[in-house]
Amino acid sequence: MKPNTIQSIKNWATEDRPREKMLEKGREALSDAELIAILIGSGNNKESAVDLSRRIMRDVDDNLVQLSQLTINDLTRYNGIGEAKAVSILAALELGRRRRFAEASTQAFIKNSKDAFEYFYMRMADIEHEQLWVMLLNPANKVIKMTKVSDGGVNGTSADPKRIFKIALENNATAIMLCHNHPSGNVLPSESDKTLTRNIINGGKLLEIKILDHIIIGIDKYFSFADSGLI
Repeated sequence: MKPNTIQSIKNWATEDRPREKMLEKGREALSDAELIAILIGSGNNKESAVDLSRRIMRDVDDNLVQLSQLTINDLTRYNGIGEAKAVSILAALELGRRRRFAEASTQAFIKNSKDAFEYFYMRMADIEHEQLWVMLLNPANKVIKMTKVSDGGVNGTSADPKRIFKIALENNATAIMLCHNHPSGNVLPSESDKTLTRNIINGGKLLEIKILDHIIIGIDKYFSFADSGLI
């Protein structure tokens, strides 16, 4: 083999070839990088498709959420990733996102903070500025609807409790859940987050609308006010 020439995947042992590995052992046996290698098909003159995919994943800390936040231009900066391959990667990630959303949507009933996180996460995972959403529920904790109530900047958002309760009353909700994202990835609540939550809890008592939780979403993780004893 010539220097700087990468051995073709076709010449690898069968168990090391991503497609054959999937056929033999199932999709669960493949790493994220190996799955991406199947999508792109080939690497460059110094890296196999698998090695190139591993390098891309290292650059996003092996986090698929961070990978999904890359643009086509970000991906095409890698030697061996053209526009078509970049589109294939982002399309696959979008399908994964929609599948997760579909699973959450069929749930319909919210039993705990994880259910709520999954429901909110599909709408908010890739947003690069803060947003506050409200989930409206009936007495059986079935989701009536979700709606965005405010947009903020990179470091914060605010909301008018009157608007939140107006939406709840118009939809005959007996309970609500709040959710906002922290683009920084740090899911710990700020003092303003705690103040907003207290104000909405107090308003809900007057209207007999229960505040079940306030979820803060980070990168594939969350903080629950209810689980932490703050509600």
